[in-house]
Amino acid sequence: MSDAETIRENIATVRGRIAAACERSGRDPASVRLLLATKTIPPERIRVAIEAGETLVAENRVQEVRPKFEALADLEYERHFIGHLQSNKINALVPYVSCIQTLDRLSLARKLQSRLEREGETREVLVQVNTSGEESKAGLEPDQLAEFIREAAAFDALRIRGLMTIGLNAEPEVARPSLALLKTLAGQVEQLGLDGVEMKELSMGMTGDLEVAVEEGSTIVRVGSAIFGSRPAPI
Repeated sequence: MSDAETIRENIATVRGRIAAACERSGRDPASVRLLLATKTIPPERIRVAIEAGETLVAENRVQEVRPKFEALADLEYERHFIGHLQSNKINALVPYVSCIQTLDRLSLARKLQSRLEREGETREVLVQVNTSGEESKAGLEPDQLAEFIREAAAFDALRIRGLMTIGLNAEPEVARPSLALLKTLAGQVEQLGLDGVEMKELSMGMTGDLEVAVEEGSTIVRVGSAIFGSRPAPI
């Protein structure tokens, strides 16, 4: 089987997993979007997935965004950023993505606002929350979320569209509470009734825990290795 055939078969398998999880939880599979996490994946392999019908792609590293965007410029697809963003990389990233899923600092929100204001533009953002309590994970603590959202809502170039988390690094059932918490937090944010703030997106679930994430309300699952294969270990 060729590499392209393997990618297409893997996509079908992942979509089957999503559909099965939706059926168990009484959800419409169309309510869950598959995001291709393409860290270190070369453009020619991403192209196979896009041409197979996948239209949501995300990068973890700012330095990978522009080269891949240019290599795939003939294709129509949506580009997100899902990595930890440093303030000094904002200018290099903003022109190439429609959504940043990892907003977790007011200093970053201010710099994004300033950059977008100069261009008369807006961007969608998701607020990252550390629902697992692991020190290695980025994101706001759950008890910091409401106040952060209140302050970030003042930046009118940022369209807050939901929350993002990385579940507990454990077996899926053990990770379930850390994923379920994100939906609870989204409900609390909705009750704040802030203008310009929506909780329509819950970005959670990856290759290992996507079923549990879907069962707990995920609207975007971020999948890389189940489609493109394991990444080589860093040298």
